[in-house]
Amino acid sequence: MKYRSVFAMKRGGPEVLQVVENDIHPPDRDEVRIKVLAAPVSLPDVEARYGLSPFKINTPFVPGYAIIGQVDAVGDNVSSVGIGERIAVLTVYGGYSEIYYAKEDQLIPVPASLDPVAAAPLVLNYIVAYQTLHRYAKITPGDKVLFIGASGGIGTAFLDLGKLYGLEMYGLASREKHQVLQEYGATPIDYRTQDYVQVMKFAEPGGIDAVFDGIGGAYVKESFPLLRKGGTYVGYSNPLSISTMFKYIGKILSYQVFPNSRSARFYGTGLSRLNRKPFLEDWSILFHLLEVGEISPIIAEKFPLVHAADANRLLEGGQVVGNIVLEAA
Repeated sequence: MKYRSVFAMKRGGPEVLQVVENDIHPPDRDEVRIKVLAAPVSLPDVEARYGLSPFKINTPFVPGYAIIGQVDAVGDNVSSVGIGERIAVLTVYGGYSEIYYAKEDQLIPVPASLDPVAAAPLVLNYIVAYQTLHRYAKITPGDKVLFIGASGGIGTAFLDLGKLYGLEMYGLASREKHQVLQEYGATPIDYRTQDYVQVMKFAEPGGIDAVFDGIGGAYVKESFPLLRKGGTYVGYSNPLSISTMFKYIGKILSYQVFPNSRSARFYGTGLSRLNRKPFLEDWSILFHLLEVGEISPIIAEKFPLVHAADANRLLEGGQVVGNIVLEAA
């Protein structure tokens, strides 16, 4: 039997993505074979395809940072899950595939009642938003926060969770996306035509409680002074090379040396490999919130897996509000 995967055959745009057939094989003793149901299309997928990463993966490779799937077969040593169970995996690579092979310790339990497409954004985008809000900035109801990059998959996750937890929100987005921010109760700022620093200083002269920066660069230096005493800057953007990674982390660390009672931190999902416990706890919370209807990820578009190139092309166009998800047949 065969299954299909979408490979990035070389560096480049969406046109380098190609559907390839593979042979299905039994899982190894410590592996689970997963029938993929849904895979989000994320910015790290695009950056990996262009080779914009401190730790580039060689081509050809299968992009796809996360999946929702169903256990299809288990290895002899696997005991924690059974065939038919719903699970998720933070794959980093390999998600654009009808079948995915994962080690048992990579698996994330998912309630069977959830729509896989709706649940897919929780594995990456919502875990970033939830953990930076709660574990890094330690937000409380009524806190005043600024989201730099407020309309994409992670940005709308921030808005969804921020509304749930009673935050007073400001967000940077192009004007055509402002309506979505307003629907969540956030104050939109047009980064193209407005000086967001001056807007924030006028709106909140006493400073704000937290800044969540998904872009990096000059935004670190510009946004840090907007914090009140005791406020927190959290950066979560992906550095595009080793040099930019060290520069970015260096900037953040420099604010820790002379913090003036304010702090700066950098977030990365790679920490899940070092300590999975807080990630599993938070994914469980997020899946429950989705199950009871307290959060609702925006699904901008759904594509069949084999149309991953079209999905990537749409994401790169910059007009998407929310999430794009691939569905396996």
